[in-house]
Amino acid sequence: TFSVLDEAGLPVPSFTRTYTSARTFTGKDSSWGYPEFIKKADLEGSPHLIDDGFAIRCDVTVLKENRSEEIKKCSKQFVVVPPSNLRRQLSGLLNSMDGADVTFHIGGDKFPAHRSVLAARSSVFKAELLGSMKENASDPLVEIKDMESDVFKSLLHFIYTDDSPSEMACEDAVMAGHLLVAADRYNVERLKLICEDKLCKHIDSNTVATSLALAEQHSCPGLKEACFGFLASPSNFEAMVASDGYEHLKSSCPSVLKELIARFLPAELKAAKDIIMKF
Repeated sequence: TFSVLDEAGLPVPSFTRTYTSARTFTGKDSSWGYPEFIKKADLEGSPHLIDDGFAIRCDVTVLKENRSEEIKKCSKQFVVVPPSNLRRQLSGLLNSMDGADVTFHIGGDKFPAHRSVLAARSSVFKAELLGSMKENASDPLVEIKDMESDVFKSLLHFIYTDDSPSEMACEDAVMAGHLLVAADRYNVERLKLICEDKLCKHIDSNTVATSLALAEQHSCPGLKEACFGFLASPSNFEAMVASDGYEHLKSSCPSVLKELIARFLPAELKAAKDIIMKF
């Protein structure tokens, strides 16, 4: 389609020509045009000629179907390469625990695992399992405290499969918070970011204080900004103060509360902001 454009850059219907048939270009010297696009007198008498200049728009539709059919006819597939099944195989290894050489005790539960897999995925596990514990027995026992067994199970699932655990498919911000702590503890950065993103999407008056404390204690700048954005509303801030998590936030992270208050003071009160941040 060839069109003369008006002053607003829109096609002029009376000066628009459209081809309805396809054209095959066979080489670099192949050309095609419209022999009777517009008469010189009509162009000179139109309001679309401005300072001896005018604009033309050309729309070209490229059809690839015929070429694709030719390729299909000419090419024959002799080998079928299957998609990667590494994730499924490692998941099977996690479930069977064939060749496991370390066992974690959490509460009353035991979790066999493979030191090489854990070390490859976590610098903390690498230091613990291939460093200080390297000379231990072939099946060392490791006790983990301050973590629920279902949280550690989900952590293992991610380490072996790089896939969000099934618990994360639910709208469970509590599990996301526990997993964020575990991921930060063992330096599993991608899982930590997944949990941080999940918490950013589930901020409300009941969870914002807990999420803000997590963000401050575990270096989650995105989650911290999301909480600050939510608390920019005075009503949301008042609801947070009345929530169960506020006392914990106030006692564990007083500095983040000062930063929050200072941020929302008007720019002209810079001296007041400085005073607040010093206390």
